[in-house]
Amino acid sequence: QVQLVESGGGLVQAGGSLRLSCAVSRRTSSIYAMAWFRQGPGKERLLVGRIRWSSSITYYADSVKGRITISTDNAKNTVYLQMNNLKPEDTAVYYCAASKFGGYDPGSYEYWGQGTQVTVSS
Repeated sequence: QVQLVESGGGLVQAGGSLRLSCAVSRRTSSIYAMAWFRQGPGKERLLVGRIRWSSSITYYADSVKGRITISTDNAKNTVYLQMNNLKPEDTAVYYCAASKFGGYDPGSYEYWGQGTQVTVSS
């Protein structure tokens, strides 16, 4: 069983930055991709971006492209989400997820963290 634990959320002013971390309990060869999703109040859970663990190839949603970077530290089994120039509309619970096959929708991911709140004030 793979466990994911997010950290790093909080309250930040618009224009500020945050770095979220996702610690993976154990690295397995079955994990193909790691992703960050977010879910705002009353909204559906949407993909922010993902990274293929072996190749570090990334994909970012258009809504955040140019403002975020996803990276991994293989030695620490940790995935990071660096967010810059944050906007109030970025306010959401951010979830880390892992998938054996990859994909762009929540249903493609088998393992989930508990989520961390990010609040951006105007």
